Amino acid sequence: MSALDPADFERFLRAAASEVEEQDWDWFFAGLSGPVKRRMLHEFFHWQTHGGQDEPPGDWRIWLLMAGRGFGKTLAGSHWVSARARESPGARIALVGGSRDEVVRVMIEGESGLLAVARDEEEMFWLPTRGVVTFASGAEAFVYSGAAADQLRGPQHHFAWCDELAKWKQGDAAWDNLMMGMRLGTRPRTIVTTTPRATGLVRRVRALARTVETNGRTEDNVHSAEAFRIWARETYGGTRLGRQELDGVLFDEPQGALVTRAVLEAARVAAAPELRRVVVGVDPPASAEGNACGIVVCGLGVDGVAYVLADRTVSGLRPEGWARAVAAAAEAWGADRVVAEKNQGGDMIESVLRGVDNALPVKLVSASRGKTARAEPVAARFESGLAKLAGRFPELEDEYCGLTLAGGYEGPGRSPDRADACVWAMTELMRPVSEPRVRQL
Repeated sequence: MSALDPADFERFLRAAASEVEEQDWDWFFAGLSGPVKRRMLHEFFHWQTHGGQDEPPGDWRIWLLMAGRGFGKTLAGSHWVSARARESPGARIALVGGSRDEVVRVMIEGESGLLAVARDEEEMFWLPTRGVVTFASGAEAFVYSGAAADQLRGPQHHFAWCDELAKWKQGDAAWDNLMMGMRLGTRPRTIVTTTPRATGLVRRVRALARTVETNGRTEDNVHSAEAFRIWARETYGGTRLGRQELDGVLFDEPQGALVTRAVLEAARVAAAPELRRVVVGVDPPASAEGNACGIVVCGLGVDGVAYVLADRTVSGLRPEGWARAVAAAAEAWGADRVVAEKNQGGDMIESVLRGVDNALPVKLVSASRGKTARAEPVAARFESGLAKLAGRFPELEDEYCGLTLAGGYEGPGRSPDRADACVWAMTELMRPVSEPRVRQL
C-alpha cells in the first residue's frame, strides 16, 4: 500500500467516520482490514501533528527544533529519520546525543524513538553491540556521542539527527567533525532537537546561513499528559525556568548576569600588547576521577590592562594529567606565577603540581567567599576597560555570563571551572606591586 498524502488521508478518515453514528465507531474500526488499520496508525503522526513537528519547507540544511519539554521533539526526530531512510535506500544516518546511552535510551529504544515509530511491514534491526540501526530500505543509522568528538572524525553521512545539542560535552568539536562528514548525496540535511540553552554551540547553529528554526511550547502538544501540563503550568508558569523549559524561550544570558555578553564583546581585542607578567589560574577538580580542571592564562600589559591570553582547561584527566597541563601552560607563556585554589585538595594540590615540575612557581589561595563575590571585582574591570579578552574563548565566556549577581550559576556544566580559574589569575594581576624603596645613606 503506497503512502497517502497526510491531508488526503485525514479527509478520507473523517469522511469514512462520518458515515457511521458515533456509537458505531468501534464497529466501523473493527471492520477495517489489517493493512488499513496499520496505515491509520502510521499516518496518525502526520495528521495529528501540531505544526511545529512538521518538516519546514525550503532548501534548508539544518532544521533546529528548539522547544519546551513534552513538545514532541523526539517523536518529530524519529519520524523525520524514518522518512529519510524510507526514501533513500542505502543512506548513512548519524544519530548523535549527549552520550551513547542517551542515544540508545531516547532516540532508539525510547517510547518515541525509532523502534517505536517503525512500521509493521518494514523490518528494522537494532544491533546494540555494533551501535547500528538497519532499516528495511538498507539505510543504516549509526550511534555517536557528543562527548566523544573523535568518533565523528572520518565517517560520512547523508543525514543526521542531533539530540539535546546543549548537553554535548565536546560540543564544538563533535559538531564540526559531524558537519565535515555531511557530504553524501545531493542534499545532506540535519535535524537538531533540543531544549533551549544559551551555549556557544547553540548560538553558532542558530546563526548558520541555511538553518531554519522551529520553536514551540509544552502546551502546544495536546497529546501529552494533561496532568503534567497542568502541574507544570501551576508550578513553573511565568517563571524564568518555566519560560525556558516549558515555553522554549532561549535566554542568551541569565537574569542579573554578573557580566553581559555585550560587555565582553566590547572588551575583546585581537592581541595583547607587550606583557609585564603572566599568571596561570587553576581551579582544580573536586575529585581525582577526571572532572574538569580550569586552567586559564592571563597577563598584565605594559598599558596596565589585564588580558585573558589562553584557556587551557582540561577534563577527563587524573591529577598527574591536569598538573602536566598546568605546567605546559606555564612554560608556553613564561608564567611567573601559578595560582591554584586549595579548597578542594589542600596542600596536595601543590604537591601534585611540583611533582611534575619542582620549579613551578606555585601559590595556593583559599576561597573564603563565593564564586560570584570573588568574580565581581574582575567583572568591574571588564566593564571599565581594565580587563580585556585577547581573542575568543567561547566556553570561558559562556561560564562567565552564567554567573549571577544573586550568587547562582546558570551557565554550561555543573561548575564555572574556567571562570573561576580566570578570576584567580586576574585577582593576582590586580594586586598592587610594592615598589622597592631607595634608602638614603
